[in-house]
Amino acid sequence: MDYDALAVELRKLRENVTGVTDMVIAASDGIPIFSDVADAVDPLNISALAAANLGIARQAAEVTGQGTLAQTVVFSSNGYMAVYAIGRLALLVVLGDSGLNLGRLLYETRPVTDRIGTLLTP
Repeated sequence: MDYDALAVELRKLRENVTGVTDMVIAASDGIPIFSDVADAVDPLNISALAAANLGIARQAAEVTGQGTLAQTVVFSSNGYMAVYAIGRLALLVVLGDSGLNLGRLLYETRPVTDRIGTLLTP
């Protein structure tokens, strides 16, 4: 796996979106693959929570007949957690502070997840 290329993708996303604080790429089962996080953030915990969040949201999308899930966003009093599906096998978690430019994040993330998906495919 090309970890340098994954690092470049996350760095570009951080540079292009104001307010991004931490990012984790994980398998859909919650096992971290690569992370760019502060010391206070545990990639294992974030990955597990994000996998559960994505699984529930994926089921909701299917049960309601609204197609394939692309992302979820958790709005909190001090920031955001956005979880993006990368196919059915992986996910991207983006944490942001209260100044996160959510519109820009939504715009910038789709091509990033497409490129990450390509990097994760053997």
